[in-house]
Order: sequence, then structure tokens, then C-alpha cells
Amino acid sequence: MTNTIDITQFREGNRYEAKLAKGGLPNSIWETYSAFANTDGGLILLGVKENKDHSFTVEGVDNPEPLIKNFWDIVNNQNKVSINLLLDKHVYTKEIEGKQVIFIEVPRAERQFRPVYLNKDVFSGTYHRNGEGDYHCTKEDISEMFRDATVASTDTKVLTDMDESVFCKDSVNAYRNRFRSLHVNHVWDSLDDTDFLRKIGALGLSSETGKLHPTAAGLIMFGYEYEIVREFTQYFLDYQEKFDSKIRWSDRVVSSSGEWSGNIFDFFFKIATKLTEDIKRPFKLEGMFRVDDTPIHKAIREAFVNTLVNADYYGRQGIVIQKYPDKFVFENPGSFRIPLKEAFDGGTSDPRNATILKMFSMIDIGERAGSGIPGIVSVWEENFKSKPVYVQTSNPSRVKTVLDISAFVQRDEISSDKPSDKTEFQAINQVSSDKSSDKNEIQAINEVSSDKSNQKQEDVEKELIAIFEDKQTHSISELAKIVGLSSTRTRAIVSNLVSKEIVIAIGANKNRTYKIRKT
Repeated sequence: MTNTIDITQFREGNRYEAKLAKGGLPNSIWETYSAFANTDGGLILLGVKENKDHSFTVEGVDNPEPLIKNFWDIVNNQNKVSINLLLDKHVYTKEIEGKQVIFIEVPRAERQFRPVYLNKDVFSGTYHRNGEGDYHCTKEDISEMFRDATVASTDTKVLTDMDESVFCKDSVNAYRNRFRSLHVNHVWDSLDDTDFLRKIGALGLSSETGKLHPTAAGLIMFGYEYEIVREFTQYFLDYQEKFDSKIRWSDRVVSSSGEWSGNIFDFFFKIATKLTEDIKRPFKLEGMFRVDDTPIHKAIREAFVNTLVNADYYGRQGIVIQKYPDKFVFENPGSFRIPLKEAFDGGTSDPRNATILKMFSMIDIGERAGSGIPGIVSVWEENFKSKPVYVQTSNPSRVKTVLDISAFVQRDEISSDKPSDKTEFQAINQVSSDKSSDKNEIQAINEVSSDKSNQKQEDVEKELIAIFEDKQTHSISELAKIVGLSSTRTRAIVSNLVSKEIVIAIGANKNRTYKIRKT
């Protein structure tokens, strides 16, 4: 028997749900099952009440066996649930405080099985999990899950209403020149453009017409923007440099300007240099890149490529790349196709656009062995006093990658051979449709304060912990006044304490407060 409920591994991302179950299985359990399965999995507790301060009151289940049997009967009934993801080990009881509590661990569904829905109605019976609880998926959410469920990469689709004329000839020539420089005397060098494009997956043979047509990958990689949006109506590429707070951007490149092709191949080479031009390195060239290309340069390019190859080009709001004096931000439509932990551990690769990744890798850009994210993490741990942050949001589904360089040195002094203390990498998967404080708070973990104070974060953390020792709840504005910092910096430091599980957040949006975590 135990006197505590340990849900540590499920706290991040609100991946747990407590239900009393006094009158039998609560109907809402199935919405939670669907939501957990379609997001990142989670834990359902039956016989437990969650209090406002996120502590638990154990009420217990008087007779758990019939309730568990009823659960198994329903979860295996496809008229109620589209698929049963559970094994025997996922449903069990524990005696806590002398009472029986039922634990149901719902795993994340593999993408081939999503969406997981209820009552044989995919559009009204599909749920997702965010920071506030379960919510109905939109048709857009469901369409994304169906696209990702296909075995074949979505970018292999053959576009039968288009022909080779949709490709920008200059883009194709530039790609072939880079390919030749890296693969001297390759057997494909003698091929004409049509055969070459078929070899790399940019053209595909249609079983309907018996002719070659552009694939989705080929269109996105080499097409003109005005042709790309015929298939991908939400397609948009946006690069912004934001060095002056008085103006919206110092430099901007968008795919819809009409001044260049607007495809992702040209976008990469236009922007990759802009992203890294302020990072010092000795001048020495060999082939495509400098021989002494630093790990920092490679990590930034890898984050850029990850954004391009994992984007859902049918999704809203397009690809946004932002360069600030103190950070790089990469944002793409679509969610992670594998659990974040697997992505960070490495060795598992499931790109949304595998053909596009292959095209980039053929010209020595991008990792194909599942080592991309771990490589970025390693470089940032080795070179910066900051943590890469991955933020996943929903409605619409988007992934944001933030590479913070603020805690190292000023932008013009960056050098890859300067040592720094290693820091533990932190990945945050915040699934939330809220576009204000929830997301802002998470991003604030690595946001740089504009405060002129040189007070060390470690000292501020100690001061805040001392304040929290009074066991009371405090708002950000209240704490900011006490420690004498701006709300922005205070929120960033408090969020870091939350990530370390020293402090817990209570409530949502502008009414959110914080208190010390019970030990």
C-alpha cells in the first residue's frame, strides 16, 4: 500500500485526468481516451478527485473489478471506440490510503491509427488534449491526422493536372550544379533534366495518365510559387530579421513577392547565409561549404532543414523563420509525427516529407538517420548557456523551435571555440489552442529580458524560492514588484522554476498564479 499518487511523468503537457467514478464509468472517460491517444498519451485515474491546487483527494472505487471489466468491454467495442490501444499492463489497481484506485495508462496512438474517435463518427467523435483538457478536433486537425496516417510519404503524391513546366528552370540547374560538385562523375550527370528529376523523386509516373507529372515534393522543391499554391493553397514562406524594436523587421523575404521563384530550394539558399552570416569563422572554402564550417552553423542549418522537411504544406500560416539579435526561431505547420522524447533521443526518423529530405541529403544538407535534433541539442549544450526549446501547439497544429544565443555573448562576438557550461536540454510539448499567456509563458523560458539589470538568474531564482516558501500563491506582477524586475523576465525565470518542478502553475491565462510544489 502507498499513500501517494506519483504522476510525475504525466504532469508535463497536462497528460493526466482524475475522475471520481462513483456511479460507474464516467461517460467523459472516452473523450479523454480519444484525446490522450491523439496527442501524447496520458494517465486516467478513477476514484480520485483533483483539487484546485492540483493536489489529489483519494475517494477510491468500492468494487473495481466490475468497473474494469466494463471498461475492457467498451474499449474493445468498435461501435464506441475506433481502436483499442491498450494491453493488460495498461490497466491496473493500486491501494492508496487504504482505498482502491484504478490506473489506466493510454499510450499515444501510432500515426497509422490516428485519428482515434468515438461512436463511429470521426468528425464529432475525435478529441485532442491541450493545457485545459479535452477538446473537439476541427476538420483541419482531422485532415492532418488522415494525411499523416498514410504509409507512403505525403510528398510522393503525383499531381496529374501539372507538367514539368511548373518547375523553375534556374532552380533545377542550381540543384544539378550542386549535385555535380558533390558527386563527381555520377551516372546521373549525363541524364537530361526529365530523367534526372524522375530519379530524385521530383517527377512521378501516373497510373492514370501513363505520363510523368510533378510530385508534391518536386513542386514544393522546384516549382514557381504561383504554381505551388494551386495544390497547397496555404503555402507561404516568410523570413524576418528583427534587429530594431522600432520597426517591424530589418529584412524580410517572402515567397509571394514575385521577385524570385518562391520554392523551398531557393528559399533555403537565400536564407541559410542570412541566418549564419554574423557567426564568425575562418575563411576557407572547399566545394559547397567551408571546410571549417562550425558545429553552430551546421546546427542552425539543420534546424532550418527540419522545418522545411517536416512542414505540413496543406496547413495554415506557412513557414516562418525569424532572426533576432538573441535567438533564432523556426516555425512550421504540422505537429510532431513521433513522440518528442523519441525525437530527442535520436535513432528514430519519420519525416513528413521524406522525398524532400532525400533531395536535400543528396546535396549534403540534412540528416537522414534520426540524429538531427540530438545533434542540435548537443551543439547548444556545448556552446551556449541556453536551452533549445520545442513548442508544439494546436488549432492550428504548429511546431516552433527556438535556438537562444542570448546567454552566451553578444551576437557579433559569437565564436564556436569558446567554452561554456553544459546545460540540461529541456523540450516542452505544450499542446494548446490558446494563443496568449499559456504559449507565451512556455516560450518565455528562453526569452531574453530587455532589463538593464545585471542580476544573475540563479540569484533571482533563489530569491523567488524564498518568497514561495510562505506557501501562498503569487502572480507574476506581484513577484516582479518584489524582485524589482520586469514582468517579462520574471515570467521567464518563474517558468524555468516550473520546468524544474520546484514551482507549480495554478489556473490559466491572465488569472494564473504560482506556488511552491509540495514535497
